[in-house]
Formats: sequence, structure tokens, C-alpha cells
Amino acid sequence: MARETSRREELAQAATDYVLQHGLIGLSLRPLAAAIGTSDRMVLYHFDDKDDLVATVLRVSNDRSVAAIRALPPARDVREAVLQLWQTVTRPELVGCQRMYVEAAALGLFGREPYAGVVGAANDVWMSAVADHLVASGASRRRAARATTLLDSAFSGFLLDSPFGDGEGDGEADTTKRQAVRDLADAVAVVAGQGSA
Repeated sequence: MARETSRREELAQAATDYVLQHGLIGLSLRPLAAAIGTSDRMVLYHFDDKDDLVATVLRVSNDRSVAAIRALPPARDVREAVLQLWQTVTRPELVGCQRMYVEAAALGLFGREPYAGVVGAANDVWMSAVADHLVASGASRRRAARATTLLDSAFSGFLLDSPFGDGEGDGEADTTKRQAVRDLADAVAVVAGQGSA
């Protein structure tokens, strides 16, 4: 049984890497299986069905993002923590995880499973990790949820807009986004109980 669990975990990691490159929409088992060196029958041996595989991929992707947040040392203050979090979520290996979350959340908005259920659970884990980091960096525990909601909503918007012309390489847009992130850091610090409006 341990061997099967180990193989399932290997397949989950490989499938997550594949989906990070190719996306969730239009995901087909045969091309995925071929790309990760197995057959669609073997994938279905280790996962109940395609929905189980998708749910697992979403959890693995979220776990990667959460692990990166939990690995951060406490920042000097909340403002610095926000800047640190932005640098982390925009690292190349995590941008795909954030985009996969947005793709799954969009599908979940229509009530499609497994997206709706998994995204809700993933969001709880993510928000808890971000709130813990803000508290470790000096945020009031009482205000951490509100500060985290503001930060998460803004980060989601920034990341959603990135592929549409305000990303890397456009000097003016890059400067504008960097300033917007600094403005967000100031706002989150105030909401978290550090600084003044």
C-alpha cells in the first residue's frame, strides 16, 4: 500500500507540473498520461476518476504556494511582509500556481465540481498562511483576517491583469504595478494596526 501511495504522489506531482504548463480547461487524460510517462489506465488506477485527479492537482498546487509562504521568515513589519509576499507569489515557480487557482476559481463560480469545493478549501488554507505571516510580522491577530482579505483580493487582481499587457517588459506598467504594490502594503499595514491613514 505504501508503494501505491508513493506512486500516486509521484503521479500527482508530475500531473501538477503538466497542468501548470497546459492549464485545466480542456485537460485530457491521454495527453497528460503520455507526458508524465504512463497510461490513462494507470492514472485511473491511482485516482478514482478525472475529478479526483483534478482535485489532487489543485491541492498539490496550493500546497506548493502555501509551503513557500510558510517558509518565509517574519518581516520587520506588516508593510515589508506584504512586499515579501508579493515577491514570493510572483516567483516564476509560483505564478503558475496562482494562475491555476484563478482558473479553478472561475470554473468553481459556476458551481462546477471538483473546482468549487477544492477552491474553497484551498482558499481557507492559503488565507490562514498569509494571516499567520502578517501576524508574525507584527499585525494584530484581531485585524489579520481583514488585512489578509484586502491583500488577497488585490494580489488576485494584480495577477489576473498581468497577462493582459501590464506585465514584465513594459517599463511604465512595471513601475505603476510596483507603486500599486507599495500602496497596497501601506494600506494593509494600516488595516493590520500598524501605521496611520
